[in-house]
Amino acid sequence: MKHYTGSCHCGTVRFEADIDLMAGTMKCNCTFCTKTRNWVVIVKPDAFKLVSGGDSLTDYQWGAKTIHFLFCKTCGARPFAKGHLDALGGDFYGVQVASLDKVDPAELAQVPVRFADGRNDNWQSPPVHIRHL
Repeated sequence: MKHYTGSCHCGTVRFEADIDLMAGTMKCNCTFCTKTRNWVVIVKPDAFKLVSGGDSLTDYQWGAKTIHFLFCKTCGARPFAKGHLDALGGDFYGVQVASLDKVDPAELAQVPVRFADGRNDNWQSPPVHIRHL
């Protein structure tokens, strides 16, 4: 477990989170994740703190509307999402790995990535093709 800071591109939205990147991250092939190059690590609410910029966040939802994909109104970056899914143990934050500040690329190269076939609602299996994700 390590304490990270993170932010949107312009720095308006800032957060802190205690994250174990070596516990794994996720990429998915659903249309949203593919188009936005979504790479997330799941964080429980007690390990996440929004430091600034809450009033600069806007929300995007689709489908079952169980996840709030939040993005900065100024720069458009999506530093994190929040939602509730029983499969993930209830409430959670989906922190964008790319939004973490000052992470050594060598550290990121070692992070395990689980791939999910969200395009076919087969969340427990990887898609056939992952290189583009």
